[in-house]
Amino acid sequence: MTQPAQVPDATHRSVDVPGGRIHLVEQGTGPLVLLVHGFPESWYSWRHQLPVLAAAGFRAVAIDVRGYGRSSKPRDIEAYRMLAHVADNVGVVRALGEETAVVVGHDWGSTIAANTALLRPDVFTAVGLLSVPYAPRNGFRPTDAFAMMGGPEEFYVSYFQRPGRAEAEIERDVRGWLAGFYGVLSGDAVPPADGGDPHFVPPGGKLSDRFPDASLPSWLGEADLDVYAHEFERTGLTGALNRYRNMDRDWEDLAAWDGAPITQPSLFIGGALDASTTWLADAIKAYPTTLPGLVSSHILDGCGHWVQQERADEVNRLLTDWLRSLPGRARP
Repeated sequence: MTQPAQVPDATHRSVDVPGGRIHLVEQGTGPLVLLVHGFPESWYSWRHQLPVLAAAGFRAVAIDVRGYGRSSKPRDIEAYRMLAHVADNVGVVRALGEETAVVVGHDWGSTIAANTALLRPDVFTAVGLLSVPYAPRNGFRPTDAFAMMGGPEEFYVSYFQRPGRAEAEIERDVRGWLAGFYGVLSGDAVPPADGGDPHFVPPGGKLSDRFPDASLPSWLGEADLDVYAHEFERTGLTGALNRYRNMDRDWEDLAAWDGAPITQPSLFIGGALDASTTWLADAIKAYPTTLPGLVSSHILDGCGHWVQQERADEVNRLLTDWLRSLPGRARP
């Protein structure tokens, strides 16, 4: 078995939670900051943040979300519903001997972090959201909304719904697929040759049909890509993709929170060239209502989807400034 990738002075371990075991990487002492990655990544997406947050006086903990890396990978699709991820985050805090934490997420991790703060404000005292804005549950069933997008083309979330379909595309060349996916959503992406949107699958095609045939994005080295590829070659992609396959279940589970705001202190960081920022511009405009505790919101010019890796120094500064501004979080 390959050994976990290393960040100097960080500690790898796994902790028991009610739904299984969660692998985490920890660095520093002080108030707990829980870092939650997105698709298709791992704890390693926070490699630039762990040492900086530790040096700033925080206990930084980056997890492998269930279904990823060395965390548990339940067989049932239903095991990846949002309520399970919220329970995992609470379980990690408890397993670390803490009562409260700040939660910060990117991509799917942003949505998981938002719902974690929404459902468990007693545990999570503040929330940072990267790339994907908070948009409260509304009256539209997600898969119905996705089916109306793209005309004859298929939205990538719809493409991911049928078990085994996306896996068959990705797992024949995990490293190549990841390189293309990371590249096409980066700020320095090469536009698809056919001029199409890389979030949509051409009729009869594959998502990767619109990936660039080019070198890696500037923020991702060959060794970094190896870390991601080795993990997914070992685990497969089903656990990661099962998060998408629970969006309708989440919509049903969260009915009691329809339209609910997150009231804790919050932070948003997005990329100006990220479709998540442009498509969900109305969600950002609604922050005075949906995130009444918002401390600051930042759109990084020239940045794509992978903000904490593309703009590590800038994101580190924004994160540490925000964390230090929180009540009781300033470094002595």
